Amino acid sequence: RWKQGDDEGELVAGGNGKGDHLNQLNEPTYIFIDEDYSLYISDFNNHRVMKWKKDAKEGIIVAGGNGQGNQSNQLHYPNGLSFDNEENLYVVDRGNHRIQKYEKI
Repeated sequence: RWKQGDDEGELVAGGNGKGDHLNQLNEPTYIFIDEDYSLYISDFNNHRVMKWKKDAKEGIIVAGGNGQGNQSNQLHYPNGLSFDNEENLYVVDRGNHRIQKYEKI
Protein backbone atom coordinates (compact mmCIF):
# COMPACT_ATOMS: atom_id res chain seq x y z
CA ARG A 1 0.00 0.00 0.00
CA TRP A 2 1.16 3.51 -0.69
CA LYS A 3 0.51 6.69 1.21
CA GLN A 4 1.56 9.97 -0.31
CA GLY A 5 4.83 11.06 1.22
CA ASP A 6 5.81 7.61 2.49
CA ASP A 7 9.12 6.32 1.20
CA GLU A 8 8.86 2.73 2.47
CA GLY A 9 6.64 -0.05 1.19
CA GLU A 10 4.54 -2.45 3.22
CA LEU A 11 4.74 -6.21 2.65
CA VAL A 12 1.38 -7.51 1.40
CA ALA A 13 2.27 -10.94 -0.10
CA GLY A 14 5.21 -13.35 0.01
CA GLY A 15 8.36 -12.13 1.71
CA ASN A 16 9.30 -15.55 3.06
CA GLY A 17 11.92 -16.38 0.46
CA LYS A 18 11.49 -18.14 -2.85
CA GLY A 19 9.44 -21.33 -2.59
CA ASP A 20 6.13 -23.09 -3.12
CA HIS A 21 4.56 -22.93 0.33
CA LEU A 22 1.35 -20.93 0.69
CA ASN A 23 3.29 -18.08 2.32
CA GLN A 24 5.85 -17.94 -0.51
CA LEU A 25 6.03 -16.89 -4.14
CA ASN A 26 8.51 -17.82 -6.88
CA GLU A 27 8.87 -15.04 -9.44
CA PRO A 28 5.49 -13.31 -9.20
CA THR A 29 4.80 -11.56 -12.51
CA TYR A 30 1.34 -9.96 -12.59
CA ILE A 31 -1.24 -8.86 -10.05
CA PHE A 32 -4.89 -7.89 -10.09
CA ILE A 33 -6.46 -6.15 -7.09
CA ASP A 34 -10.19 -6.65 -6.53
CA GLU A 35 -12.69 -4.41 -4.75
CA ASP A 36 -11.93 -6.12 -1.39
CA TYR A 37 -8.19 -5.38 -1.84
CA SER A 38 -7.41 -9.05 -2.38
CA LEU A 39 -4.42 -9.62 -4.64
CA TYR A 40 -4.48 -12.18 -7.45
CA ILE A 41 -0.88 -13.02 -8.33
CA SER A 42 0.60 -14.96 -11.26
CA ASP A 43 3.17 -17.10 -9.46
CA PHE A 44 5.27 -17.80 -12.57
CA ASN A 45 7.71 -20.52 -11.46
CA ASN A 46 5.17 -22.27 -9.23
CA HIS A 47 2.77 -22.58 -12.19
CA ARG A 48 -0.18 -21.23 -10.22
CA VAL A 49 -2.31 -18.19 -9.49
CA MET A 50 -2.57 -17.19 -5.85
CA LYS A 51 -5.15 -15.07 -4.03
CA TRP A 52 -3.94 -13.12 -1.01
CA LYS A 53 -6.70 -11.51 1.04
CA LYS A 54 -5.98 -8.18 2.67
CA ASP A 55 -3.71 -8.64 5.72
CA ALA A 56 -3.37 -12.42 5.12
CA LYS A 57 -0.18 -14.24 6.14
CA GLU A 58 -0.54 -16.75 3.30
CA GLY A 59 -2.39 -17.11 0.03
CA ILE A 60 -4.71 -19.69 -1.46
CA ILE A 61 -4.29 -21.35 -4.85
CA VAL A 62 -7.08 -20.37 -7.24
CA ALA A 63 -5.68 -21.81 -10.50
CA GLY A 64 -2.96 -24.33 -11.32
CA GLY A 65 -0.79 -25.50 -8.47
CA ASN A 66 -0.71 -29.07 -9.75
CA GLY A 67 2.77 -28.90 -11.20
CA GLN A 68 3.87 -27.67 -14.60
CA GLY A 69 1.78 -29.16 -17.37
CA ASN A 70 -0.87 -28.80 -20.03
CA GLN A 71 -3.88 -30.45 -18.39
CA SER A 72 -6.94 -28.34 -17.58
CA ASN A 73 -5.90 -28.15 -13.89
CA GLN A 74 -2.30 -27.17 -14.69
CA LEU A 75 -0.48 -24.08 -15.89
CA HIS A 76 2.94 -23.63 -17.48
CA TYR A 77 4.43 -20.26 -16.56
CA PRO A 78 1.27 -18.20 -16.00
CA ASN A 79 1.63 -14.55 -16.87
CA GLY A 80 -1.11 -11.94 -17.21
CA LEU A 81 -4.51 -12.29 -15.62
CA SER A 82 -7.82 -10.49 -15.75
CA PHE A 83 -11.48 -10.81 -14.81
CA ASP A 84 -14.63 -10.28 -16.85
CA ASN A 85 -17.86 -8.65 -15.66
CA GLU A 86 -19.10 -12.00 -14.34
CA GLU A 87 -15.92 -12.34 -12.21
CA ASN A 88 -14.51 -15.23 -14.25
CA LEU A 89 -10.72 -15.38 -14.13
CA TYR A 90 -8.66 -15.45 -17.35
CA VAL A 91 -5.00 -16.48 -17.19
CA VAL A 92 -2.35 -16.16 -19.89
CA ASP A 93 -0.81 -19.65 -19.79
CA ARG A 94 2.40 -18.65 -21.55
CA GLY A 95 4.20 -21.98 -21.69
CA ASN A 96 1.15 -23.72 -23.14
CA HIS A 97 0.37 -20.93 -25.63
CA ARG A 98 -3.22 -20.64 -24.41
CA ILE A 99 -5.63 -18.57 -22.34
CA GLN A 100 -7.37 -20.46 -19.54
CA LYS A 101 -10.77 -19.41 -18.16
CA TYR A 102 -11.80 -20.25 -14.60
CA GLU A 103 -15.45 -19.69 -13.77
CA LYS A 104 -16.43 -18.03 -10.53
CA ILE A 105 -17.84 -20.54 -8.05
